[in-house]
Amino acid sequence: MLTIRDLTVEIRRGDRTVRPVAGVDLDLRRGETLGIVGETGSGKSMTGLAVMGMLPGGGAITGGSIEFDGTELTTLDAAAYRAIRGNDISMVFQDSMTSLNPTRSIGDQVAEPLRLHRGTTRRAARARAAEMLALVGIPRPSERMDDFPHQLSGGMRQRVMIAMALICEPRLLIADEPTTALDVTIQAEILELLGDLKSRLGMAMILVTHDMGVVARHADRVGVMYGGRLVETGDTADIFRHTRHRYTEALLSSIPSLGQDKDLELFSIPGSPPDPADPQIGCRFAARCAAATERCRTETPVSVAGPGGGHVFSCWNPVTEAGAASAPRRFPASAPEAPSSVPRLQVIGLRKEHPVAARGLFGRRRSVKAVAGVSFEVRAGEAFGLVGESGCGKSSLGRMIVALDRPTAGEVRLDGERVSGVRLGARRAKLQMMFQDSHASLDPKMRVDDILREPLVIQGIGTAAERTERAKALLASVGLGASILERYPHELSGGQRQRIGLARALALDPEVLVADEPVSALDVSIRSQVLNLMRTIQLERGLSSVVISHDLAVVRYLVDRVGVMYLGALVEVGETEAVYARPAHPYTAGLLAAVPVADPDLTDAPVDRVRGELPSPLDPPSGCRFRTRCPLATELCAAVEPGLEAVGADHAVACHYPLQPKIAPPADTSPAAAGAASEEVVS
Repeated sequence: MLTIRDLTVEIRRGDRTVRPVAGVDLDLRRGETLGIVGETGSGKSMTGLAVMGMLPGGGAITGGSIEFDGTELTTLDAAAYRAIRGNDISMVFQDSMTSLNPTRSIGDQVAEPLRLHRGTTRRAARARAAEMLALVGIPRPSERMDDFPHQLSGGMRQRVMIAMALICEPRLLIADEPTTALDVTIQAEILELLGDLKSRLGMAMILVTHDMGVVARHADRVGVMYGGRLVETGDTADIFRHTRHRYTEALLSSIPSLGQDKDLELFSIPGSPPDPADPQIGCRFAARCAAATERCRTETPVSVAGPGGGHVFSCWNPVTEAGAASAPRRFPASAPEAPSSVPRLQVIGLRKEHPVAARGLFGRRRSVKAVAGVSFEVRAGEAFGLVGESGCGKSSLGRMIVALDRPTAGEVRLDGERVSGVRLGARRAKLQMMFQDSHASLDPKMRVDDILREPLVIQGIGTAAERTERAKALLASVGLGASILERYPHELSGGQRQRIGLARALALDPEVLVADEPVSALDVSIRSQVLNLMRTIQLERGLSSVVISHDLAVVRYLVDRVGVMYLGALVEVGETEAVYARPAHPYTAGLLAAVPVADPDLTDAPVDRVRGELPSPLDPPSGCRFRTRCPLATELCAAVEPGLEAVGADHAVACHYPLQPKIAPPADTSPAAAGAASEEVVS
C-alpha cells in the first residue's frame, strides 16, 4: 500500500538547514501495523508528516519518493493532496488538546471530514459522527456531541481524535504517539481500540512511538530510526529476539521493567542524539556506541539483510547472538540513618476540595473532592510511591505535602512538627518538589546560574561567591558541567532541564523531596539516566522522597513502599515488592495487568485490566469508589466504604473482597482488655 524510497526532508530556518529525514526506505502492506521507534529527533514524526504532506514551515521533500496505492504523493498539487489527506490517509496526533479546536464542539469537529470529502449534509454527518463516537467507546455519544474539548478527559479527547481520523474510513492511519500522555489503563484501551478498528476497516497503520512495550504488543513489523535514518527493520518478534543494530540493543536495555533489580543501575545510552543540522558522516550512532571503530566514524554503513531477507540492519559491528549490553553497575550503599521513633514525614487525614460555581439561581454549591482523607508515613531515608490514574489526586496530594496548596482538612508533619498552614521558613524549606514539566517550571528569563542560586538568596544563605560555588556543586551532583551556568532553559535538552529541576530542588538540602512524574516526558534513554541519578542521590544522602507517577515500572524501581490512589483515596498501601507480587485490590491488579511489556512472547497473554472511565470527583460513587468499575462489586460495596485492613506485614487494602486474605488484628492481652472481656462474659 505504501512504498517510500530514499526519502529526504529538509527544513530551512534562516541560514540554517536541518535534515530530520535522510534517505528513508520502508514498505507497508495492506492490513499491516508498522511500529516506528526511536528517540526524540530521530525523524519518526517527520516521516509521518511527510506522508501526510504536512511538513512545518520551511520544510520540503528534497529527495526520494512516496507512493501510496499507486499514486506518487510528492508530485501532487495542494488540491489533489487535500482530496487524499483525511480521506484516504489520516493521522492521530500526539497532543489531542492542542490538535482539537477549543472553540468548536466535538460533534462538529468529528463530522467535518465527512462534509468536506463526501459532501454529506450537516444532519447526516452529525448522525454518522455520533455513531463514530459510540464506536470508539465514548459513553452517551449523543450527549457529548455539543461538548467542547476542555470538558473531556485526556482519554476521551484521544478517542475523539481517533473518531475524526477514521470517520471517512481511510486506508492508511498514522498514529503519532497516540497514548504517550495517557494513563496505563487508558493507553491499553486506546491501543486495543485502534487494533480492533484496523481489523474491521481493513486499514494499514503506522504506529509512531518510543514505547517498546507498545510495539511488542501491537506491531507486526518494527522500524528503528536514529539520526533521520532507519537503522533496523524486521518482524517484531525477530527484532526483539535477534537484535542486530547496536542502537536497538541499547534502546531495549534502557527500559525499566516490573522485574528490574533495584540494586543495579539501569543501562543508559551516553551522550545525546545527533544534531540534524550536522553533516552526516559515517554511522550517526558511532559517537554513543561502545562498539564503534574508526570505520564506523568515517563510512556510512550499508544495509544488510538477514536470512530470508525480512530483517534488515545497517551496522558495521552488529550484535551477535551472544552479544549483550554492558554489565550494569551496582548502586552505592545507602547512607546510615539514626533510628527514630518519629517518622520523617506524616500525612494525616489530608483533604482537598475545590469549590465549583453553582448552576442556576438556586443551584446547589458543589466541590471537586480531589483528595479525600489520605494518611501515610514516610520514614527517614525511605522512598514512598503514589500511583494511580490521572485525576486520582496524586499531584494535589504532592502539592499539599510541600505546602504549595493549603489542605481543606488534615495536616502534614515533618519530624513530628506541623508544616501545613505555617508561614514560610526554615522548616518549610526542608520540603522541596521536582515538577513534571521542567520547561514550564523553570523561569525562561533566568539563566541556570540564577535559577540555582535563587533559593539560597531567598533563605539568606551564603555570600554571592559562595552561592555561585554551590550552584557549580549542584550541577556536578546531577552530572552537568559548569559550562551551562550561563545558558537559558530553552537552550537545554529535556534531560538537562529535568536535571536542573532536580538540582534546584536539592539546593537547600531538603529532608523530603516530592517528585511529580519526574520522567514522564523523557525518551527511554534519557529516562534511565535521570532514574539512575535520582536513585543514587537518594541513597547517598539518605533522602526521604515521595515519587508520584502513573508508570508502575518507574515507581517499582525507585521506591520502598507504595500507595495506590483511586478517586482521592488510598485503596492499597504496603511494601513495593509485596504490592506488586501479591496485589490485594482489584484496581491495583488491573493497573499491573495493563503495563505494556517489551516482550513479544508475552503479548498473547490475556489482559484483565481496569476498564471504563474514572468517575467524576464532583460526584464520587457511594461506598467503595471503585465499585462502578469493579467486577467483584456487590450491594455491600455500594452501601459501605471500606477502610484499610491488613493483608500482610506492612500491607493493607481498602476492599470488602480483597484478592489476598485479610489478617486479623493481634489479640490485646493487656490486663485492661482481660478485665473488659470478663465484664462482657458476666453481662
